[in-house]
Amino acid sequence: GGVVNLLTGSKEDLLPHLARHMDVNALDYRDGDEEAAQSLVEQGAENVKRVRIGQRMSRAGWLSDKAQGLGWIERFVETKTVWHPVGV
Repeated sequence: GGVVNLLTGSKEDLLPHLARHMDVNALDYRDGDEEAAQSLVEQGAENVKRVRIGQRMSRAGWLSDKAQGLGWIERFVETKTVWHPVGV
């Protein structure tokens, strides 16, 4: 299971809230605005958020085979071990 949330709005309105929100674990930013990217990294560090800054892509790039694989989310996937004590 997992969730993908798509939010609409201007980056000026959304980015500060996403970067500081404690329930947002990771951000993949691909707009090409270096100032905004640096701000995301700095604000995300306050709550140990994983922030990936990637190259801006064209519409054709987003629709290419390379962009359709699971490699895009690999950096954000968490694997956890849960121990179930028996007879305790």
